[in-house]
Amino acid sequence: MNKNAAKQVRRSRRRIRIRKGIGGTTLRPRLSIYKSLNHMYAQIINDLDGRTLVAASTAEKDLKGDKTGNAAAAAKVGLALADRAKKAGVEAVVFDRGGFKFHGRVKALAEAARKGGLKF
Repeated sequence: MNKNAAKQVRRSRRRIRIRKGIGGTTLRPRLSIYKSLNHMYAQIINDLDGRTLVAASTAEKDLKGDKTGNAAAAAKVGLALADRAKKAGVEAVVFDRGGFKFHGRVKALAEAARKGGLKF
């Protein structure tokens, strides 16, 4: 197994381990993130209904800037997601980091969402 495949397997195992302990409810939906090399994606999910309530990503026209794969772009996504969540009536969420380490872009997105008014 090459290095990248092994990394993917480790992240997948971490993701499963994290998801065992958390789930989105009506009162506290799950804030799930995914980061690729070029973009950052975040969505708030009610797992009981299986519905995505709000979503934001750097792939959207209004959030796309010069660079989409850095912490500043992730912070924009966090603020936009918090704003959309407020409009949808969501105040508190459970954070699902998706198996990624809580630093860099993931941390920037989380802190911006907190600054935007989400509680987790």
